[in-house]
Amino acid sequence: MSNRLSLSAILLFLFFSASSAQHNVRTERISGSAGDVLEDNPVGKLKVYVYELPSKYNKKLLQKDPRCLTHMFAAEIFMHRFLLSSPVRTLNPDEADWFYSPIYPTCDLTPTGLPLPFKSPRMMRSAIQLISSNWPYWNKTEGADHFFVVPHDFGACFHYQEEKAIERGILPLLQRATLVQTFGQRNHVCLDQGSITIPPFAPPQKMHAHLIPPDVPRSIFVYFRGLFYDVNNDPEGGYYARGARAAVWENFKNNPLFDISTDHPTTYYEDMQRSIFCLCPLGWAPWSPRLVEAVVFGCIPVIIADDIVLPFADAIPWEEIGVFVAEKDVPEVDTILTSIPTEVILRKQRLLANPSMKQAMLFPQPAQPGDAFHQILNGLARKLPHDASVYLKAGEKVLNWTAGPVGDLKPW
Repeated sequence: MSNRLSLSAILLFLFFSASSAQHNVRTERISGSAGDVLEDNPVGKLKVYVYELPSKYNKKLLQKDPRCLTHMFAAEIFMHRFLLSSPVRTLNPDEADWFYSPIYPTCDLTPTGLPLPFKSPRMMRSAIQLISSNWPYWNKTEGADHFFVVPHDFGACFHYQEEKAIERGILPLLQRATLVQTFGQRNHVCLDQGSITIPPFAPPQKMHAHLIPPDVPRSIFVYFRGLFYDVNNDPEGGYYARGARAAVWENFKNNPLFDISTDHPTTYYEDMQRSIFCLCPLGWAPWSPRLVEAVVFGCIPVIIADDIVLPFADAIPWEEIGVFVAEKDVPEVDTILTSIPTEVILRKQRLLANPSMKQAMLFPQPAQPGDAFHQILNGLARKLPHDASVYLKAGEKVLNWTAGPVGDLKPW
């Protein structure tokens, strides 16, 4: 009881401190090179050629299921739209630094809105066969100067269960390409060293419609809404989220400092803006839209996902704005968070209040300077000029077109 009272006292102190601080220093710029990178303008630093593919690879999929526009994997659609009118686009492929294939591999949804990745490998193979047959550029590099947006749970491994994704590995034909993907985990077969890790899509207009006045005090200490167990896909427990979410629930469901539930209230976005810390645990994959929501709403993200590679890590100082908790330390989250000095919390909040930080996590329509589209282009520009090893000798082949599961080799 005394421990609970002491925690409550700390909590009240933090609330009053955070509330009063909001009237003083509201924002803080990221110092050093990270801030420069975040605010960099990629226009003039690269040229991108957009292949004109048949609509069966993109627009017809979207016409069949418009839900693809609003799910967390929708970056593949909006990146296509952005590039079509972007000043970095070139209509002359001979002057291009990068080649982009507009393919929507996640736009195949179940009735409940979950993407089915099982056709994606065949779709990718079909598209690559087309561009390698109709244009000369793929064959010059076997895709090393091409980039693909692959926002599946485990990127170009194309499976939503980690064990099976690892077994599949990255689609062989994409192993020289640059993959732009939401999945990021160090030392993982589904993350190529040259990949660009991006945030999942979260609807900017919807989020902005729920903004509350910035001087509203943050009266919730720790906030989380979502699954703790996935009884349908992991009935025995322990596999989903590697047990981390279950540990959150079992340890803190009755803790007064934690506002956690499986319910998803209509005030979800407002509640995040009233919270100091927002839990961002792994699910089936290490990432989730909660990370985007936390940053946009100024709620300090508590990242529970061992070895996660976060979006635009060369531009966003995640260590400074977030709190990292090892999966094995979940039972100690309350102690970890209540032990953080007030001045550290306030600085994290000032950094999160920086508009450029929020902008980098979003795919707005229309695009805005410094947004996620531009951060992707910045990432591509920083990979230039291409190394000599990108270009193959005449007749040289590196990729194995017959590698992979037999099912992937069937026509799409």
